[in-house]
Amino acid sequence: MPRIFFYKLTADNGGAPCVERGLLSLAICKPMIRGSAEDGDLIFGFSANSLRRDNRLLFVARVTDTLRNGKYFKDSRYAWRDDCIYRFRAGRFVRRKGARHHPHREDLTHDLGTYPNYPRANVLLSNDFRYFGREGTNEYKSKFPLVKDAVERLGRGHRVPDGEALHKELLDMADWVWRNAGRKVMGSPTSAPSRYSCHRSKYCGVVVQ
Repeated sequence: MPRIFFYKLTADNGGAPCVERGLLSLAICKPMIRGSAEDGDLIFGFSANSLRRDNRLLFVARVTDTLRNGKYFKDSRYAWRDDCIYRFRAGRFVRRKGARHHPHREDLTHDLGTYPNYPRANVLLSNDFRYFGREGTNEYKSKFPLVKDAVERLGRGHRVPDGEALHKELLDMADWVWRNAGRKVMGSPTSAPSRYSCHRSKYCGVVVQ
């Protein structure tokens, strides 16, 4: 059975997740999820109250590849992507000139970890996803009450108790999303990139085993 991660986004601006050319990537923000999730795991992203008060569903992704040890930021195949905001130079990661996300010095440490090992430099990729962005809705709340309650309670340090019922309902919700969303990308990001550091929020990811 796949593990399931879900969390609230305080920013949905094309940075995390980044959805381009049929590929969804999580390369910045949520370092604990990026370091823990493996191929086949499911990730749900919902809007935080500060973004959309209805906690609408923004995306669901099945992890199809994991890149460790900063490989994503070193590989030229990904250099053009909007979330590839770091590059490796003289043995260190530095922020790319003109990058649109995470402009503050401390953001690099949050995203990648500290020199020389950069233990957080993990990136999740998915080519099996549904991204809604500004077209997301809270319709799931009327169909999946355990998910509704878990998402509404989610906050800093909060952990939803593991349980088969919630795990099953999240799997059922993923099936429902795939049946009813005919395309990978249903809408554009909710907001434009900004200098706001989206990881400085009270929301954190929860894993359901």
